[in-house]
Amino acid sequence: MTRHRAAPVRPRYGRLAALGSSLAVTGVAVLGSFGVLPGSDGGAAAEQKAPALEAGAAIDRAADGALSTAGSPSRRTSADAAETAQDPARDTSLPAASGTGRRVVFSQDRQRVWLVTKGTKVERTYLVSGSVYDNLEPGTYQVYSRSQQAWGIDDSGSMRFFVRFAQGDRAAIGFHDIPVDDGEPVQTVAQLGTPLSHGCIRQKESDAIALWNFAPLGTNVVVTA
Repeated sequence: MTRHRAAPVRPRYGRLAALGSSLAVTGVAVLGSFGVLPGSDGGAAAEQKAPALEAGAAIDRAADGALSTAGSPSRRTSADAAETAQDPARDTSLPAASGTGRRVVFSQDRQRVWLVTKGTKVERTYLVSGSVYDNLEPGTYQVYSRSQQAWGIDDSGSMRFFVRFAQGDRAAIGFHDIPVDDGEPVQTVAQLGTPLSHGCIRQKESDAIALWNFAPLGTNVVVTA
């Protein structure tokens, strides 16, 4: 390698001045960011903080996405499955051998109703309170009568959106909302999922209306064990 003799160093005052000015500006910016120097507005500080805020927002969005995925029914954990086995009411899957075509399915064991449009396509499913008596045989029935307002026997209160599909020993059996007696509901919505009625299937109001609209005369009702 050939070595060349270094040229004499000559100070370049213009560049030194520019460098000094640049260092001064940088120093002011640093001091300003720590609140040492007052600023005419918060624009610079806001611009410096914005990337950090965006990063925090991105982390929040990622966390929300993780929670959403974790809560998705398609991501059931083994613990959920074990709890479902212990509490059949938590199982929302359509019962096997529950018929075909447009129908209402009622599971006596799970105290749950499904509104099925066709095949296995479920439009709606929810908990109900069926009879405390063993008054229904598994099988396929048909809606034969409907009343928007009805009254129970033995002063059991009044009910609405009554959709009848079977006949009991003393009265018709069907779906309706939670009866009201002396101005008070005979049970709470929280108690749905437990057999509490004298023969019919009780539903909360919104579900009773949904079934009323879903099941005109002639609609099949499949009762499973």
